[in-house]
Amino acid sequence: MMAIIDYGMGNLRSVQKGFERVGFKAIVTDDPRKVREADAIVLPGVGAFGAAMERLRRSGLAEEIVQAIKDGKPYLGICLGLQLLLSESEEGGRFKGLGLIKGRVVRFQTDVKVPHMGWNQVRIVRPNPLLKDIPDNSYFYFVHSYYVVPEDKSLIAGTTEYGVEFTSMVWHDNLFAVQFHPEKSQRLGLRILKNFGELAKR
Repeated sequence: MMAIIDYGMGNLRSVQKGFERVGFKAIVTDDPRKVREADAIVLPGVGAFGAAMERLRRSGLAEEIVQAIKDGKPYLGICLGLQLLLSESEEGGRFKGLGLIKGRVVRFQTDVKVPHMGWNQVRIVRPNPLLKDIPDNSYFYFVHSYYVVPEDKSLIAGTTEYGVEFTSMVWHDNLFAVQFHPEKSQRLGLRILKNFGELAKR
């Protein structure tokens, strides 16, 4: 069973429909027990970092996410679901994240329009199972004003240019997370969801 975590933020139904389109059943849940029982977890999200962390902690979902990743369950973070993995964010102040990846979430400080919204390319830095059959420099759909800066550069699996070169994908063992929205990225986005579904089946 694949669990899409519902913490009151994010377009959960479109992620669920994306998985259904490529042949995988996923439940949307805010129940920590169901997250614990799941074979794989997906953390989508749009919205403010601080509010998201508060809801995850208050509901008991934060500790379940951390434990699931430590237990080796496949994890897919989407947009805010990537940023929440970091140590802290500067969005709206300073807020502590899940701390699974040392580093910070920072705002674009360039002359480009913020938020970064629309189609952009992902340069593959480290090929990995999530990118099976995805060509280098493929286009995906982004909507964000902040991006992650991991301390350990070896975790970076993909980068994107938008005024600066920023990390658009991280990968470590069972942990996969992307800044773009695969559920909004048409054929190649669905391929990424299919690849994750295949990993979750193993």
